[in-house]
Amino acid sequence: MKKPVKIYTLSTCSHCKATKILLNDCAVKYEFTDVDLLQGKERTAILEDMKKWNPRCSFPTIIIGDKVIIGYKEDEIKEALGL
Repeated sequence: MKKPVKIYTLSTCSHCKATKILLNDCAVKYEFTDVDLLQGKERTAILEDMKKWNPRCSFPTIIIGDKVIIGYKEDEIKEALGL
């Protein structure tokens, strides 16, 4: 069974873009949230949710199943995906 993949990103972040490209290249389905494009209560709620995984709220924050990877670490991402 494939693990759910969720990433918290910034629309302007090169590491976030690289993460999305890697996941697309590996044909991995994922959910993403460009946090910088949100406003008000929606943004606050997403940041609170993100803090549970990454208290520093740095980007990208990648959640694969119950594993959290902070930043673009291609080898770690592939390993967590079982690729």
